[in-house]
Amino acid sequence: MALRKLSDQVQQLSNPQRSDAFVKMFRSAVREGRFDAAYVPERFTLPKQYARRGGDDRYSKDSKEMIFEVTPAFEHWFDSINQDLSSGRRAARVKPSLEAFESGELDFKALAEETRRKMDASYKKGQSLGKSRSKARPKKKTAAKK
Repeated sequence: MALRKLSDQVQQLSNPQRSDAFVKMFRSAVREGRFDAAYVPERFTLPKQYARRGGDDRYSKDSKEMIFEVTPAFEHWFDSINQDLSSGRRAARVKPSLEAFESGELDFKALAEETRRKMDASYKKGQSLGKSRSKARPKKKTAAKK
């Protein structure tokens, strides 16, 4: 039975700046029962370097140490997670602009249909809100004219 520390496994990541995400995924996998792990009374420093806003100050965070069994299932899981974390983040959403529509990055008809649905939903919500408020408010009594 081969056991390994979480801190040793974190060192094997291809992108150390994503070590915090890996530890979070590791813990959720243990919680789901994909593999077994146990806490030990130690802590280790994550290799990720955090930067404070407005300054050049850098710091790192600590995490609880865990020991787990190295199995083929774990190795397969680690390879897929490491590949996901090493790839760049997903592409940024293209902002709607005249150039984006002209270049074909965005589909004008699809965006127009989505806008129409949003406007219709907003209009219906306003109408129903107005109706519910008028029902909730008591009618004003008018004095009888003599």
